[in-house]
Amino acid sequence: MTETIDPKIDGASEPIAFQTEVKQLLNILIHSLYTEREIFLRELVSNASDALTQMRFVQQTERDVLDPEAELEIRLEVDEDEKTITISDTGVGMTREEMRTNLGTIAQSGARAFLQAVEDEDANASDVIGQFGVGFYSVFMAAEWVKVISRSYRPDTEAASWYATGSDTFQLGEADKEERGTTIIVKLNEDAEEFAREYRLRQIIKRHSDYVAYPIYIGDDEEQANRQKAIWRQRAQEVEAEEYVDFYKQLTLDFQDPLAHIHFVADAPLKIFALMYFPAKVDRGMFMLREEDGLKLYTRKILIEEYTKNLLPPYYRFVQGVVDAEDLPLNVSRENVQANALMEKLKKILTNQVTRKLEMMAKKDPEDYITFWEEFGQFIKEGVASDDADREKLYPLLRFHSTTHPAKWFSLVDYIERMGTGQEKIYYILGDDSRSVSRSPHLDYFRANGYEVLTLTDPVDSFMLMGLREYQDFEIQNVAAGDLELPVPKEAGEEGDAEPEAETLSEGEVDALVERFKTALGERVSDVRITERLTSSVARMVDPDGAMGQEMQRVYRMMDRDFQVPAKVLELNPQHPILSKLGALPKDDALAQTIIEQIYESALLIEGVHPDPAGMIPRIQELMEAALE
Repeated sequence: MTETIDPKIDGASEPIAFQTEVKQLLNILIHSLYTEREIFLRELVSNASDALTQMRFVQQTERDVLDPEAELEIRLEVDEDEKTITISDTGVGMTREEMRTNLGTIAQSGARAFLQAVEDEDANASDVIGQFGVGFYSVFMAAEWVKVISRSYRPDTEAASWYATGSDTFQLGEADKEERGTTIIVKLNEDAEEFAREYRLRQIIKRHSDYVAYPIYIGDDEEQANRQKAIWRQRAQEVEAEEYVDFYKQLTLDFQDPLAHIHFVADAPLKIFALMYFPAKVDRGMFMLREEDGLKLYTRKILIEEYTKNLLPPYYRFVQGVVDAEDLPLNVSRENVQANALMEKLKKILTNQVTRKLEMMAKKDPEDYITFWEEFGQFIKEGVASDDADREKLYPLLRFHSTTHPAKWFSLVDYIERMGTGQEKIYYILGDDSRSVSRSPHLDYFRANGYEVLTLTDPVDSFMLMGLREYQDFEIQNVAAGDLELPVPKEAGEEGDAEPEAETLSEGEVDALVERFKTALGERVSDVRITERLTSSVARMVDPDGAMGQEMQRVYRMMDRDFQVPAKVLELNPQHPILSKLGALPKDDALAQTIIEQIYESALLIEGVHPDPAGMIPRIQELMEAALE
């Protein structure tokens, strides 16, 4: 049987009262802020690490210290029978008066002020408590009682004890401790007995304290429980390429190497250490360790938050990695960083680093960047659509296909460099896929005159265009717009595939043809008119004046399944032989009506707005039969 641990302390003082608000404060700390009880162990390890850091400084400035040869370390032990955890360090330690001051902080440094702040500001406790520094007291979310034994590094001091149960009093007393440092004994309550297992402590250390700068030992095992070496805090010149890849795979359990990494260290305006990666694929594999988006946030190598989503804008959510920022104002639980100007500054710094890395990839490693673009380009487009402040920084990162380069990715700068003399706009066309876009009648004029048109077939392109109106003073224009001002025809000798002019219907025949279409189609179209925009196509659909643009229509269609596409204008090519022959058919000819219907529905189909494409099959069969006759 294990010897029962006596929580009593020698020479104990009379109970020393905390302020009357302490019970309420502890209740807030335990129930309002800490969403995971294991946080208490992280806090105690973090405090031990702080004590060791102070001791390292003392050793550099003072010679007369207790146990000068003692290794700076942290040790954890569990007693499964007694349900206790013991955390020991060889740090600076505390005298009796220092224990009264340091462990009575919640009474002396602002319990009443904290509660008043919450009441006056009607604020969430986690938003205002960061200034009180009472993380030690998270232990009472798991403890029946806590006993602290400590001896200062000063040789002429004596050891002392502190004892509390989480009520409104604590006791101070004597202690028998020869070595320097602090030992904390935690008697676990019934709801927290899961922590009285070595394997459980190892899990918590691995998750929260893996990169503490000092070795952590558990039980009798002399093998460190923490890795200690945080490569993001090293200089980039000290880290081998294989180490970067190994760390990424340990972080994510991704089998593939990352596309690229960013190792960033800065002293001002904030002291930051960051190591961020671009994965090879968007989709997380079934064994991927990172289950959510967000960076791991540390402060002085202590994990603060596993998935920190506000360190980068949402469109950079694919980035994996760690950020270690010192001196951030944290709430007492260290579970959430207070939203403030410093966090916004940190976000801006990291965002600029990611954007700069992508710019560098695009410039120096274009093939690698295209690999990135084909996997993650949708996120950059999302940023253009959503980020009012920084969208222009993303424009150079965009890549496109076009009518003249359908299989090649290129930038807007590349497009501008290929523009002919006199072209004043960047032209694009929207479609559901590259094949349907290539057959669009909206391209007739541009093909005939050798103008290059960007082909946008990604569903997110319609959203992107809401944030991409112009580039380098060139307006970006949809060739399907009904009110588009056509560019001047190419001069003789310039590239183009214009066809020989065909015989044109007379004015009377044109009017009669238009009337036949209006009569046949009725309210399904808002108007029927002649256009000179078409060369090889028989007809096209455009939006009437004042209607919602094609981009917004596509956005609404994706967001609302019940969205009804407004009636469009049907424009006819009077030079097309189909219309010439159609005009020669009698008005009451059934075949003429069938042809009009097919022209209309073919125009709907190529626009991607046909409600029932399969419904055209009987009519197509009818036309085939008529052709065979």
